[in-house]
Amino acid sequence: MQIPGGRDGRRMLAVTFVDKAGSGLWGATAALYFTYVAGLSTAEIGLLLGVSGAVGIAGPPLGGLLADRVPLRPLLAAVQALRAVASLALLTTTDLRLLLAVTAAGSLGDRASSVLTKLYATRVAGPDRSRYQAVNRTVSNVGWAVGGLVAAAALSTGTTAVYRWLLTGDALSFAAIALLTLRCGEPPSPSQVVATGGTGAGAGTPAAGEGTPAPGPNPWRDRRYLAYTATDAILFLDDSVFNVGLALWAVTATTLPHQAVPLLLVLNNVLVVCFQVPFARFGKTPAKARSTLFPLAVAFLAGGAALAASATGTRWLAATALTLAAVAFTVAEMLHATVSWELSVALAPPTAQGAYLGVHGLAQAAQRSAGPLVVTGAIATGPLGWLGLGTGLAVMCLAQRRLTRDDDETAMSVPRITVSEH
Repeated sequence: MQIPGGRDGRRMLAVTFVDKAGSGLWGATAALYFTYVAGLSTAEIGLLLGVSGAVGIAGPPLGGLLADRVPLRPLLAAVQALRAVASLALLTTTDLRLLLAVTAAGSLGDRASSVLTKLYATRVAGPDRSRYQAVNRTVSNVGWAVGGLVAAAALSTGTTAVYRWLLTGDALSFAAIALLTLRCGEPPSPSQVVATGGTGAGAGTPAAGEGTPAPGPNPWRDRRYLAYTATDAILFLDDSVFNVGLALWAVTATTLPHQAVPLLLVLNNVLVVCFQVPFARFGKTPAKARSTLFPLAVAFLAGGAALAASATGTRWLAATALTLAAVAFTVAEMLHATVSWELSVALAPPTAQGAYLGVHGLAQAAQRSAGPLVVTGAIATGPLGWLGLGTGLAVMCLAQRRLTRDDDETAMSVPRITVSEH
């Protein structure tokens, strides 16, 4: 299979795999490490994760802003190195105050890394960015699965030392991807292309004496892009449905056996690995991405209705309804990932691409903070809560389609320029 972006595109996929495999090692064991190794209470762990998550919200806009002003490759490598240092530093202390500082720094680097990696892929893949995003998500899911399986096998030893080794593996994965990133080439920057007026192969680099390109448009003053980001934050709720809602609803409101719940998450992972790349065609252009918001609305509505239906009837009916809900929300996840990637880039002016994508990164950050509250609220309301959530997400899809209705008819935020054209 041909990978968009050539050699650098393939290397960045390797970065994604190693990154997610390392994160899989730590993500499944973080709470256990802080409990059994650091000796923190449940309240202290909640404070630790809450503060680090709040600090991490600043990562996407800060990383995106810097990416428009400095070379992207060394910036991304530096952020990966920060994540490695923060992970290793966790091994050196059990003091809550120091752990707060270290986890906050790591969260800041993690969120910044996410938007910078997306920006690199956008620049290196050019008009094939939608397909590259699909391949990248597939590799990401495989990496998470590998890391999670290794962590599960390691935890079977039953010793506290294994938590330190898993954290060390996570830190080493960040160090490895920093080195891999430095082996990649610097992608052409649209802001530098516009600033220099270059059109040749070297247009991505300012001419001698021209200095840093002037700052582009300010995303914080672009009301349409801010509105788009706000709607996207709501559509990212499919993440909380899988991470929080599906399992909690299944064990508290349905007759499905508890041991069958993990199979729903496995189903999600398998479907993403198998179908995310074919789904890339739904976001090949801004016009296709916009039209895909209709089936996305249907998928959200079907998922909410299936979860509502799972609370009634026999065990087999519950199992069938929950399976349909998992499939519907997985389809929604894949469609939304494709649409969001394309529209967030297409709506961003080329002279401020990093700053705009940094602001869009707040959509996922906000969802991670508020999403669990929304989903647990739907669970507390009962079947009508899931119907309301599914309907609300469907309505938001239609609202987003209206918000972006002139994408393929006029200019985006500014006249459209893609890196590949230069």
